[in-house]
Amino acid sequence: MSGYWPWWAGAAGLALITINYSLATDRSFGVSSAWDRVLHWRRERRLERTDEEFTDERALADALAAATAEHFGTSPAAPTVPPAPHGTSQLVETDVEPAVSEETSVAGPGPAPLVTQAALLVSIFLGGLIAAVTSGRFHLRFDMGPGFRNVVTANPTTMTVLLFFGGVLVGFGTRLAGGCSSGHGLNGCGRLRPVSLVATAVFFGTAVAVSFLLWKVI
Repeated sequence: MSGYWPWWAGAAGLALITINYSLATDRSFGVSSAWDRVLHWRRERRLERTDEEFTDERALADALAAATAEHFGTSPAAPTVPPAPHGTSQLVETDVEPAVSEETSVAGPGPAPLVTQAALLVSIFLGGLIAAVTSGRFHLRFDMGPGFRNVVTANPTTMTVLLFFGGVLVGFGTRLAGGCSSGHGLNGCGRLRPVSLVATAVFFGTAVAVSFLLWKVI
């Protein structure tokens, strides 16, 4: 481990990456969400093309009003006024306030462009490859190293099965929790979001407990 960066240098590097990504894309940094969007790139491209058709918020508001009128059978230009009870007066307003003002955004910022998500994943792969090559530690292997063989299993078939189902569980839990360690741990905790604080505490606590069981009990 002496050849790796000290912990504080790694923490500073992760902080700079997170801040730079947020400033450059105005979005939260997350690897699992990027992987999910890249895998479903056809669907994401259709959504992006749909969003491009409504870059003007006024046009989007008009389209939503027209769709609502078509569905409910009312005219968006002539809102219906409920009749007043018998014997009471009713004020008629000539100027109707629009449902969506020009200053109000129709929706918050959407997901980052798909190309930035793909660039993020490629950059992670290239960064790890460059670091391994320049440090002289790069070599291809088909197991998890001597630690995994000694603690878990040395059988190649059992190792493959465990890694496969472990990966499935990690992916399922990540999407169920709405983010991975990068999304919750770096961005969410940095912004003091309660759900991210709880999620980070749960998956790090579980990792500590499982590591303790593997090394001390099993």
